[in-house]
Amino acid sequence: MHYAYSWQLPYSTSTYSTDQPPYRTEYMYTPPDHNSVLDEEVRLHTNNKEREKYENLADVYAIIVTMEHLEKAYVRDSVTAAEYTPACAKLIAQYKTAMNLVCDLIPDVEKFMKEYKLKCPAAVNRFKIGVPATIEHSIDPIKSAKYVAESVSHFITLMDALKLNMKAVDEIHPMLSDLMQSLNNVSSLPAEHEAKIRNWLITLNSMKASDEINEEQVRQLLFDLENAHNAFYRSLSDKS
Repeated sequence: MHYAYSWQLPYSTSTYSTDQPPYRTEYMYTPPDHNSVLDEEVRLHTNNKEREKYENLADVYAIIVTMEHLEKAYVRDSVTAAEYTPACAKLIAQYKTAMNLVCDLIPDVEKFMKEYKLKCPAAVNRFKIGVPATIEHSIDPIKSAKYVAESVSHFITLMDALKLNMKAVDEIHPMLSDLMQSLNNVSSLPAEHEAKIRNWLITLNSMKASDEINEEQVRQLLFDLENAHNAFYRSLSDKS
């Protein structure tokens, strides 16, 4: 074991007497097998392809953490709805793009989070739904008549699209998202049917833009939309 000694004396060197003890003694341990290699930076990649892979994974990690902070900030009223909505929508779009780049490396985002010890439940929920909370739970009584008309229009447009054999996610998802926003603005859809539409948003968000829903899914989505449409009309009649 090797020690290095550092003495600080209370006296100047010109008046110091050897009969007096030192003011302070410090010990600094130096491991005998200390290797300077341990201080070197560890490189995760050896070529450009590996470097790009780790950079893409880092992007996904950063987006998830950022969304978690944004969701909490909104809940705590640290950001306004006007600030939150575009920021959240941007992060959702960035997340989808980033996940497309690592789909072969991250088949399941929850496994990815577990592997890297990430705990971001609010972010995972937001990415699953695919729309900001202001759209998911928006209510504006002043514009309710406008949103009622929009909701009816979105119902009909989406159901007609499905009947015309439109099955691609990037065709259906925008219409379903618009419908969800309009319905939440009037808050007239019973919770059971609202949950079904939200679940369809989650389902579509888990698929690639180029994917298509199958015939069974088309039939079930049409069935759920028709039931929700009828329930929507009944709820409006009950309020009048």
